[in-house]
Amino acid sequence: MPQPDVAPLSHVLAALDLTQLEDTMFAAPSLPFFLGRIYGGQVLSQAMMAAGRTTPDDGDGPRTLHSCHGYFLRPGRIDSALLFRVEILHDGRSFSTRRVHAIQHGKPILSVIASFQETQPGRDHQDQAPEVPDPETLPSVMELFEANPDPTAQFLARTGAFDIRHPAGDVFMEPAGTVEADQRVWMRARGTMAEGASQLLHRALLIYACDQVMLEPVLRRHSLSWGHEGISVASLDHSMWWHRDVDVSEWFLFEQHSPSAQGGRGLGTARIFDQSGRLVASAAQEGMVRVPEDTEG
Repeated sequence: MPQPDVAPLSHVLAALDLTQLEDTMFAAPSLPFFLGRIYGGQVLSQAMMAAGRTTPDDGDGPRTLHSCHGYFLRPGRIDSALLFRVEILHDGRSFSTRRVHAIQHGKPILSVIASFQETQPGRDHQDQAPEVPDPETLPSVMELFEANPDPTAQFLARTGAFDIRHPAGDVFMEPAGTVEADQRVWMRARGTMAEGASQLLHRALLIYACDQVMLEPVLRRHSLSWGHEGISVASLDHSMWWHRDVDVSEWFLFEQHSPSAQGGRGLGTARIFDQSGRLVASAAQEGMVRVPEDTEG
């Protein structure tokens, strides 16, 4: 169980330090989570670490993680360790492709394919970052959690590995004041990254952070909050593309949108910029979003 006197990020870093059992088999612990099931971002980030540790190094450094596409198949149990089985699908001159299954009690709970690339020159362009208030001028949701006696809020204040700051206000306990399809949110790791930490680790931590906020634009579009009575939200799938190097110890900005929700599912998309305006990643996630009012009557 994470302790209050230890930086929250350190527990995530320990969980990402996988134990290699065989050439393509790894073991990892599960972290506590208030919902009683494994946090999806945890198992996704661990899968990226497992995949990355099987990719070749041709002498100029390891191949860089640039995309992944995964499905959450079953809820994971926080009281059981995880196995990660990596399948080597392809190693070419420029790209390597891996399939990873995260397994508990003999059954897969996540299936994901990830692609890695040799560093290469090429054309370069990106969309411009939006103008938003500086994160240091905004309140942190950690302050909200610390001031709330609710056990879930206290758990998040103690264990949340990333500081989260919403320019337009959060949707944790109460819905947003206006109905919008878009959201912007700043995030930064709550802890120190070792100097020279690999891009694989930074990129795995970014996907860890993503899963916390990817469905919030769906909530905003329907005047919902995480605290809505009886709400049930779960990630169904996740896709991510890393465009440029990432440093999670610095602030990064999510520019998010929800284009659709239907049938108890909602889609959230994100463009992720660093504080200098570089587009470092893009992501998309569909999730189950159910509220009791939709099935009453």
